[in-house]
Formats: sequence, structure tokens, C-alpha cells
Amino acid sequence: MTKTPLLSQTPSTGPHVTVGEFCRQITLLPAEFRDTGPLSRTREQKNRLSICNKLCYAVGGAPYQITGCALGFFLQIYLLDVAQLDPFSASIILFVGRAWDAITDPTIGFLVSRSPWTRFGRMLPWIVFSTPLAVVSYFLIWYVPVFEDGRVIWYLVFYCLFQTLQTCFHVPYSALTMFISEDQKERDSATAYRMTVEVLGTVIGTAVQGQIVGMASAPCIPTPGDNVTVDGLNSSLLLGQEVNATITTVITLDQTKTAYNVASGAICSIYVLCAVVLFFGVKEKKGKGRRMSFWQGIRLVMGHGPYVKLVMGFLFTSLAFMLLEGNFALFCCYTLGLRNDFQNILLVIMLAAMLTIPFWQWFLTKFGKKTAVYIGTSSVIPFMLLVVCVKSNLIITYMVSFAAGVGVAAAFLLPWSMLPDVVDDFQVQNPESQGHEAIFYSFYVFFTKFASGISLGISTLSLDFAGYITRGCTQPENVDITLKVLVSAAPIGLILIGLVIFRSYPIDEERRQGNRKLLQEQR
Repeated sequence: MTKTPLLSQTPSTGPHVTVGEFCRQITLLPAEFRDTGPLSRTREQKNRLSICNKLCYAVGGAPYQITGCALGFFLQIYLLDVAQLDPFSASIILFVGRAWDAITDPTIGFLVSRSPWTRFGRMLPWIVFSTPLAVVSYFLIWYVPVFEDGRVIWYLVFYCLFQTLQTCFHVPYSALTMFISEDQKERDSATAYRMTVEVLGTVIGTAVQGQIVGMASAPCIPTPGDNVTVDGLNSSLLLGQEVNATITTVITLDQTKTAYNVASGAICSIYVLCAVVLFFGVKEKKGKGRRMSFWQGIRLVMGHGPYVKLVMGFLFTSLAFMLLEGNFALFCCYTLGLRNDFQNILLVIMLAAMLTIPFWQWFLTKFGKKTAVYIGTSSVIPFMLLVVCVKSNLIITYMVSFAAGVGVAAAFLLPWSMLPDVVDDFQVQNPESQGHEAIFYSFYVFFTKFASGISLGISTLSLDFAGYITRGCTQPENVDITLKVLVSAAPIGLILIGLVIFRSYPIDEERRQGNRKLLQEQR
């Protein structure tokens, strides 16, 4: 009698499968594969995470997204229009800060992997001790010093310092995914919780930073030829006030600086709260296996084909969304002329992303992760085209922003959902080489951050070459064209390159389920 292959009958047991459906599917397995003995049940119960555990773990991802969203959307416009730096100096700060951040990732990843085990684990102490210094340095990024000559050095130092300390938080946190449970299903479920909270973090970051700053926007400076009036259309170009001698209520630049300080203080408080919840709500499980040296770890990790293809694919797609993120505020202010509404538009994008994370989790469980990559990432392309082709209209912009947020959700969820699969695949092929999780995660972050530094630097320099006017009420036509390229044409090209690379990614659902069974046998 010929047995039916196991993999063809393994049920899909994602986090959204009902108990009844699971029980129905499990009865389809041959008896020898049901593994319903007491030892198996005990192991499953030990690896199972409660909803509280998953929520506490997920909360730990919020600080990275809250601060990253605030910096990504607002730092460029803050340096140009509030700190009043020239575009070249701003591009140096953005590029060097991101490049430094990228360099620290593999370094911190190696140090984390070599850290001794403590009573609190190996990852959690890094998170706890880095938090106080991180919030102080973050606050000082948004503080405008009284001196002018050394402002570039001020922002460069504290931006790099914050990125380093945040790396000490985020790399251990990312690698913690592999140490909260040995069960792949539980890790996928926890990752879905994490992605939902992280997108919520972007909503919080956008809301806190955008709404507080939006109520006290820096006044623009009319240039020769600007028709800035009280009653005309150009009132949308005035950063929340009318630039006119007859106006009685004027928001000063000092008030705008204070608003940025208030927003950064609120975000720092949330950062600390999330770190406390993570520390007390998650128990880290001790890993097993021999440790690798730094260079041995790099050779093994970078020599793993599926990992390289995954990183390269997401490198281009992530770079596309980073270009969009870094220039969208300027695009809304100057190209669309929606200066009073740009913070609300950003909020709509993040809300849409948060609401559709559960849908993409269901989709990748139902149709597979590679299919989710193709559908989810490409779904944003029509809206990138629409936002630059349609004449400025607030209602249409809101609709396009909500639809684009659906694609942003997929971009958030999929990389972190697929990285554990690559780590599992590596463990199957190298069963004696463990303790490498932090290296996998840190090098992925390294490549994406380095690329984002290059993109931010190039985009800010492009604005400088196009003739960007600091605090101008309007911008030259070349600036408008440059902004359209940076939020539409360039991201679309990068997304298409990434999708082509994903065609060669070898870990499909059959291989993923096979790795899961082999790892269970090893354990």
C-alpha cells in the first residue's frame, strides 16, 4: 500500500484557522504522523505562547517604529525649515547618520551573539540598559541649540548616538523572535502581533509628531513672485498661518521649536514604557549549540543562498518605501500644496497599514509568503502613479493614501515573517552551528539602513541641485519635478527590481513545512 506523502497533507495551521477546522484537518493525517502522545503534548504546551506573552513581545517593537516614523517623515523637513540648515548639510547628516547606523548593526549583532547568558536572558539586558541613553539622545535630536556654527556637528553627533543606542535595542529584540518559542507557528503568530503593534507604532509616531507639530508649523518666507494673500488659494501654502502683515495671530519659529520638543518628549515616554512592558512580559528561552566566531558566522550567514536572495529582494523594496517616506511630507507641502494637511495624510496611510496587517497575515497563511510578496508589494504601484498624475485634490489624495497604506502593511509584515524561515532553513543545513540569530537579523538591518542612508542623502542633494528654497512658501518647478520622481518613478523602479529578485527565492511553502518537521525531529 502506497503512503501519501506527508507534506501534501500537512494542514495549514496559521493563527486564523478555527479550532474546528484544525481538528478536521488533523484527522486527515496518517496515524503515524499524528504524534499525539503525552511527550508531544507537553512539548507543544511548553512552546505555546499566551496572548499576553505575544502582546508584551509585540509592544517591544513599537519604539523602533515610533521613532523611525517620526525621523523618517519629519527629520528632513525639520533640518531644512526649523533648524534652518542648507540642503547640503542636511544631506550629510542624513547620509552619515544612516551609514553609521548600518555599520553598527553587524557589530552589535556580533556582540549580542557573544554575550553571556544572564538570569534575564542574553537579549533582554541589552534592551534595558540601552533605553535611558537612547531617549536622551533622541530628545536632543529635536532640540535646536542656541549657537549656529556648530549645529551640523550637534545633529550629526546625537543622530549617530541615537542610532547606535537604538541598534542596541532593536537587534536583540529582532533576534528575540527565535528565543520566545521553538514552534514555528507560535513565532509566526507572535510576528503577526508584532507587526500589528509596529504599524500601530507608526500611527502613534505620525499622530504625536504630526499633530503636535502641525498645530505650530514654522512660518514660511515669501519669495519674489509669490502671491501670498489671506483669502486666496495660497493660504494652503502658509504652514498653518497667513504670511501677511495684517494677520494678528502669528506662530513664531520659537513656538515651532517648542512643539518639536513636546512631541519628542511624548515619544520618549512611550519608548520607556514599551521597554518596561517587554522586559517584564517576555521570558527568553536559552538557546543551545556551539557559538561561532565572528568571521565564521559571517561566512556561513552570507553564504546561505536563500538569505542572500531574501535580503537583496527586500533591500530594493524597502529602499522604495524609504524614498517615499523620506520625501512625502515635502511632496504634500510643495507639489500638492497641502501644507496644512500633510500630517493628516501621513496618518491615513499608517492607519490603513495598521488595519490591513491581519488581512496580510491571513493572506500569507492561505496563499503562501512568496505570493503575498508579489501581490502586496506591487499593489502600491498604481497609487504611486495616481498621486503624481492626478491634479492636486484633497479627497483624492486621502483615498490614494488609504489604498497605498494597504501595500505599506505588506512591506512591514513580510520581511520579518520570512526571516525566521531563512534561519530555520540554515539550522536544518547546519545543525551544529547555532547562536547566529542576531547576525542574520543585524545584517538584514545593515543592508536596508545603509541603502536608506544613500537614498536620503541622494534625495536631499537632488533637492539642493533643483534649487530648493529653505522655508519657502513655494518652490521652483524643478523641485516639484524632483519630488515627483522621488515619490513615484524611483520607488516603482526599485519595487520591480526587488520582485524580479524574489523569483529566485527558493523557500516555498513545501520547503518551509519540511524544515519545520526536520527541526522538530532534531529537537
